[in-house]
Amino acid sequence: MEQEKNHRIKFLGRALLPIVLLFILLFVFIKFGPLGVFKATLPPIEKIFIQRIILEPEQITLKVINDGPEPVTIAQVAVNEVFWQFSMHPSSTLMPLEKGEIKLHYPWLEGDPYSITLFASDGVTFEGEIGVATETPKFNFLFFKSFVLLGIYVGVIPVLIGLLWFPFLKMLKLRWYSFLLSLTIGLLIFLGFDALAESFELIESLPQAFNGIGILLIGFLLAVLTLSAVSYKTQHHAKEKGEHYQALVWGYLIALGIGLHNLGEGLAIGSAYAVGEIALGSLLVIGFMVHNVTEGVAIVVPLTKTFKQIKHFLMHLIIMGLIAGVPTIAGTLIGGFSYSAALGVFFLAIGAGAIFDVAFDILNQMSKGSWLSIFTFTNVLGFLAGLLIMYATGFLVLG
Repeated sequence: MEQEKNHRIKFLGRALLPIVLLFILLFVFIKFGPLGVFKATLPPIEKIFIQRIILEPEQITLKVINDGPEPVTIAQVAVNEVFWQFSMHPSSTLMPLEKGEIKLHYPWLEGDPYSITLFASDGVTFEGEIGVATETPKFNFLFFKSFVLLGIYVGVIPVLIGLLWFPFLKMLKLRWYSFLLSLTIGLLIFLGFDALAESFELIESLPQAFNGIGILLIGFLLAVLTLSAVSYKTQHHAKEKGEHYQALVWGYLIALGIGLHNLGEGLAIGSAYAVGEIALGSLLVIGFMVHNVTEGVAIVVPLTKTFKQIKHFLMHLIIMGLIAGVPTIAGTLIGGFSYSAALGVFFLAIGAGAIFDVAFDILNQMSKGSWLSIFTFTNVLGFLAGLLIMYATGFLVLG
């Protein structure tokens, strides 16, 4: 018993020793090393990041965060180069990574642009802009209903319309199946890169302290690894239950990946309406409507060969359509009422990872152990057709 206790103590000691030594090293570096000299001789790095600007009648509220390594004291606030009285909570001094709220009693006018400048106590400035002033939506039934309808128009209805191509696709001869699978891969690859591109754009609107690349990487790999584990788990069942089971799994995984992608689209639309960019929001809705019809095609193509063997096929089809489309509603609500760029990056990265993983699974199944076998004229033509379809409909999405 005593021997086992000593073994545990040694085990913990060996595990904790590097951590203790690391803390000692950090203490020495901060207290006596070069960092102490630099901090004493160089001016402090100050950085305030304006996360959100909220407009209410006669009032402007700024949500800010200290994105630098030093405390920052906000001394003055100017609106359109005119200094204005303000109040700040919890205090006018923000510690590193501390969030704050700045309120100004200001008679802003609907539709006007405003430039807001924050002045730190040492004269360093931080800028924020309001392109078109409009009251920020508050959570109420009218706005809730409006954002839900936006999500239905953008995500649910277009995807379900896309599913209506199934009767036409199933009439095609079997030799077209490989072409259609390749077309699906083209659609998915384009969607995946589209989601990644939107993620990188959003990272620019994140405070550096949030490490946007880290959020993107975690979301992307989380989706890839999770869906790879699901695919591995279903391989055994697919061998037992047949090809139709594998096709059904593909359909659900494609719907899930597209749904996560559409959540990001909903965030973009909801946030555009929330900050008063009605024209941009309307263009996004129209563009995504057309764009998302093609997503229904991507879902149904893997099912065209084996649909007769799938029980309750119509029910599965409707569920897949809802999985792909309904997340758009959640996205518009989050974007409209409590937009978070970090959340946007995370969900878009998950969507990209899921889409790429499913595309790879379909490619792997098509190759049947020989990757060169997929590069037939029919398959390459199908893949290019998928890319061109998404590219053409993408012209309608502005923003």
